Amino acid sequence: MRWALVRVCLAIAAMVVVAFAVPLGLVIKEMARDRAFSNAERETAAVAPALSITTDRDQLEKVVASAGADSGMAVHIPAGDGKAAVDIGLQRAVGKDIATVRKLGRASTTEVPGGSVLLQPVALSSGEISVVEVYVPESEVSNGVGTAWAVLAGVGIALIVGSVAVADRLGVRMVQPAQRLVEGAHELGEGKLGARVPEEGPTELRLAAVAFNSMADQVVQLLANERELAADLSHRLRTPLTVLRLNAASLGDGPAAEQTRTAVAQLEREVDTIIRTAREAKPQTVAAGTGAGCDAAEVVRERMRFWSALAEDEGRKVRVAGVERPVRIPVARADLVAALDALLGNVFRHTPEGTAFAVDVHNAEDAVIMLVSDAGSGIRDPEAAMARGRGSGSAGSTGLGLDIVRRLAESTGGDVRIGSSMLGGTEVRIWIQLDGREPERKGHRGAVRRRRRGRLVSTFNRSRSLP
Repeated sequence: MRWALVRVCLAIAAMVVVAFAVPLGLVIKEMARDRAFSNAERETAAVAPALSITTDRDQLEKVVASAGADSGMAVHIPAGDGKAAVDIGLQRAVGKDIATVRKLGRASTTEVPGGSVLLQPVALSSGEISVVEVYVPESEVSNGVGTAWAVLAGVGIALIVGSVAVADRLGVRMVQPAQRLVEGAHELGEGKLGARVPEEGPTELRLAAVAFNSMADQVVQLLANERELAADLSHRLRTPLTVLRLNAASLGDGPAAEQTRTAVAQLEREVDTIIRTAREAKPQTVAAGTGAGCDAAEVVRERMRFWSALAEDEGRKVRVAGVERPVRIPVARADLVAALDALLGNVFRHTPEGTAFAVDVHNAEDAVIMLVSDAGSGIRDPEAAMARGRGSGSAGSTGLGLDIVRRLAESTGGDVRIGSSMLGGTEVRIWIQLDGREPERKGHRGAVRRRRRGRLVSTFNRSRSLP
């Protein structure tokens, strides 16, 4: 925008300079020509009184010499009264032009090699018409024109440079507030809720900055209200949790009782974490770095120990693969635990007892793939299932499980896909990006990444199908 304004001002200034400088340059050239011929007319006027008195050659040569133009002036006196024609000085004009001026009695100019000549008729005492010829060289006609044109060009360039400088300053005054508004919008979109824009610049941009700051304040207030609401709703769970804990304490000893008490204790910790997080003064708006990640293999082993006990009670076969080595991912441990529990909980809730399930982890060069699959009846409409994960759940589902998993994957630049598993039921594939890239977009780079992802998934599936 800034350079567009500069270009427009440059074009307008150039047009104005050309519109005034070209006619003015032509006027200067014409004035120089008029000045040269006016000087020639003055020289002619200096000789005319002598011609009206005498036609003596010697006297006329002295007059021409005293006029200071002996090399550029010529006098042509016709023959008459028994006297021969007299020509004084160097004749440059052709005889035809001299005869025409003598006949018409009017001054005339004509072009000759190296310049022009002024032919001025002068009446003699005898009644004849003599012609005074004054040579005007081209250098005298153009004397001072080049200097004047150079001055005009310098003034024009100075005007253009000055207009560009002024336009640049005006462009900066207009563009900088717009750039700050764009930067503030990007920062707010990235989760930096403290982003504000200085309310300065032209009236329209200043009003836009005021509206942006007001919108940002409302966003912060809305998030604060949501955090308080989440904290209040979570706090309401303390009462039923207390009842569950008391009931679990009265179950006595045994594996089932111990698992129930462990689950209730973990649920209480999660509720406390939710309340503390929701009540924080500043929301967590910046994605955690690699240093804040966790070992996915360790988390999977831990959670599978918890769910395996329940699977054994229900007669479910369990398979875990790819957790022998550490697998670092840029995801907080608590978030990965919540995502795994959501997926494994869905397996137990939506498949009959005795249905087998498996958890596979594959560590690639730039991504980690986690698969949670089961041998149930599968999902008829995977897109609808993902829609439930975005909050439009059907009866009996809050729509939060897959939404937790989806947000975890997308926070790293990955995604979640639902398909058919090799066990015959549902397979949820979680793609966790390791290099912290933005979610892939359309275009060449996105197509390359999708092809690489497809080859990696195909390789992973072939490796899982081996005995």
